[in-house]
Amino acid sequence: MKFTLSWLSTFVSVDDISPEALAEKLTMLGLEVDAVTPLYQGLEQIVTAKVLSVTKHPNADRLTLCQVDTGEETVQIVCGAPNVREGLVTALARPGTRLPDGMKIKKAKVRGEQSLGMLCSARELGLSEDHSGIMELDKSLTAGISLTQALDLDDTMIEVDLTPNRPDCASVLGIAREVAGFTGQHLRMPVTEVPELDSGSSDFSVTIEEPALCPRYTARKLTNVTIGPSPWWLQRQLLAVGMRPINTIVDITNFVMLEYGQPLHAFDWNKIRDGKIVVRCPGKDETEFDTLDGTCRTLQPDMLMICDGKGPVAVAGVMGGLHSEVTDNTTEVLLESACFNPISIRRTARRLNLPSEASYRFERGVDPDISLAAMERAVQLMIDIAGAVVCDGGVDEYPGQKELRTIDLRPTRVCNLLGMELSAKEITDYLQAIEFGVTGNGEQALRVVVPSFRPDVEREIDLVEEIARLVGYNDIPTTMPLIRMDYPVRDELRELRKEISTVCTGQGFFEAINYSFVDEKHLDRMGLAGDDPRRRVTRLLNPLTEEQAVMRSMLLPSLLENVGRNINYQQPDLRLFEIGKIFLQHEKGEQPEEKYQLCAVCTGARYPGASPMYFSGQQADFFDIKGLLDVIIVSLRLSGRETPLEFVAAVDKEHPYIAPASGLSLVDDEKEIARIGRVKPEVLRAIGIKQPVYFLECDLQQLNALPRAQKQFVSIPKYPMMKRDIALLVPEEVPAGELLKAVKGQRAELVESVDIFDVYSGKPIESGMKSVALSVTYRSPKKTLDDVTVDNIHEKIVQYLMTEFGGRYREGIK
Repeated sequence: MKFTLSWLSTFVSVDDISPEALAEKLTMLGLEVDAVTPLYQGLEQIVTAKVLSVTKHPNADRLTLCQVDTGEETVQIVCGAPNVREGLVTALARPGTRLPDGMKIKKAKVRGEQSLGMLCSARELGLSEDHSGIMELDKSLTAGISLTQALDLDDTMIEVDLTPNRPDCASVLGIAREVAGFTGQHLRMPVTEVPELDSGSSDFSVTIEEPALCPRYTARKLTNVTIGPSPWWLQRQLLAVGMRPINTIVDITNFVMLEYGQPLHAFDWNKIRDGKIVVRCPGKDETEFDTLDGTCRTLQPDMLMICDGKGPVAVAGVMGGLHSEVTDNTTEVLLESACFNPISIRRTARRLNLPSEASYRFERGVDPDISLAAMERAVQLMIDIAGAVVCDGGVDEYPGQKELRTIDLRPTRVCNLLGMELSAKEITDYLQAIEFGVTGNGEQALRVVVPSFRPDVEREIDLVEEIARLVGYNDIPTTMPLIRMDYPVRDELRELRKEISTVCTGQGFFEAINYSFVDEKHLDRMGLAGDDPRRRVTRLLNPLTEEQAVMRSMLLPSLLENVGRNINYQQPDLRLFEIGKIFLQHEKGEQPEEKYQLCAVCTGARYPGASPMYFSGQQADFFDIKGLLDVIIVSLRLSGRETPLEFVAAVDKEHPYIAPASGLSLVDDEKEIARIGRVKPEVLRAIGIKQPVYFLECDLQQLNALPRAQKQFVSIPKYPMMKRDIALLVPEEVPAGELLKAVKGQRAELVESVDIFDVYSGKPIESGMKSVALSVTYRSPKKTLDDVTVDNIHEKIVQYLMTEFGGRYREGIK
């Protein structure tokens, strides 16, 4: 948004503030100033001059000899401009003057005749692109005065980079309102009274067929219009902000758009068929339209158009039509001031690749309540400048009128957020300065009415931000934050996830991250029963694809797909894990239960990437995945609540994807914490996997609820250990782990650790029996153990195992 100080001063006084200070203040208000540019520099030596006489150059057909009054003397100047004539007041550059383009004027002889200067065009002085002739100034100007003074060129242009939430500041009026707010002034509005329009006395009609896309449309008819160049003051303001003057009517609509932020459009009334304006989308046969730039545009069915009784005459909010534009022969115009839907205008401008000053403002949102005021401003200018006569009546269709938004504001809330004391009266003054309506009951609460030009203010916190802007961010007290010295409370479940992730990666597993949106066919492949709770899935209303239609209730299917994809890429040796949420829909229409789960899979070689020279043929099996679960339990120091954690056979009906007799559940007091097993071959074949896959599923909420042993410091042993092995034959149905548990349960003195290092059945072991070998480590923290002491304790452990499990020594072992 560009504006000049002279233009801004028509609304508020800026005499007491420098351009730089104004730019700094606007920036601190949230309106970042990109540039502060003094205008028309280098014209100080250009003066006005009056042509006294014009004679033909004796040695050139297209040149003339002009006697020019400079205010001090009469000089001869050779001129080639076609419009030079006696009595013309124009701009003169005397010898020694340097023009804005760098050219220095010197005394010269042109075809034998002396020329003491140059009569200048607007382009040569950097005022516009007009180079059709020398400048024609007001005949009442005195010769010899500075051109800067004569044309009031001493001005400064300021450019503001607006954010999308401030459409009100895409106008000089909006900027002036901000300036008035921090300077304590009242706006001087160019239009103080806005008449109501009586459509009954108009000779045209307006119909809005798309009220959602056009909340307001106003129009007035003017006759006796004179089309010609605009006065210099109007051209100067347009040129200063980068707009090219065209003619009186077009320049006025552009001027009012920049001044009020309300785009206007003027139609040639004689080209409006049937005296009708219809705001609608194009019909089936209306697929092309010629815009003002002479380009034929392809229309889409949802583009909003301004139409007459026969067809489209303008692309609403973007650009007018070629066949209804104002020309030099226009004498009657229909002036439009309307408001359109921002999304519709943005979409249309992008599709047509047709950005414009009008679409720029409509895309951000134009205040519909300002349409009539902008219309009246343009009408008055057309009467004053173009000699227009306004017809009685007019049309004002306002189907989208809304009540102004009202917000309750607590002064105490403002003070708490800003960290400073402000009274209710001070808050009221700040808001009223930018035209917010404020009423209330003292210090308790204020009722604020948000003006229609501020659609970005929706909540109480937005009002607090407005007050902070007006107070000044630099004036808000700076205080150091209060930081508590206690240790912050951490999310236990998050810490658990981090610990498990560390354990899994330490065991050679790689983390996978899959989408939470999955294909419902996953559950069919897993063989889940129809009444399985995991079948009750949460469905997406607008899934991206059918393969992402539901929220996952299991992690395992996605990991199995990862395995299948890797095998297809000749990577059969895999160890993957994923920690993520599953979603269980208990009741229809309610939010699903979200639970964190750990899932891990392993397949292929036991040591992926290891040299086959040392690990040839060793494949991952059930004990690899069980080992991962054991390491997690040991690393996290987990134990049962009342009874020790134990493994039991997994129930095939509850987990039909586990191969028969190939699954275990880790339970705590009959509550399942985790399950491990081998995936059923039928499930793997459905995914295209031909090799065994072992998995782990663990409910992290249940795992997190288990008690943890406190970390205890244990000094490094000072005394050596002694090891003894136990090799017993026990009935085949006795789990080897029971022997291990029994030894640990004895809590025998000096026993440091117990491990199973061999389980064997088969020849020469008799049928129905198996051999279990344990390694027991003994150590004393106080002395070096001797064989007698260790043998006594060891013998008691062996006898207990024999009695408890019906075991005996293997042959050859006593």
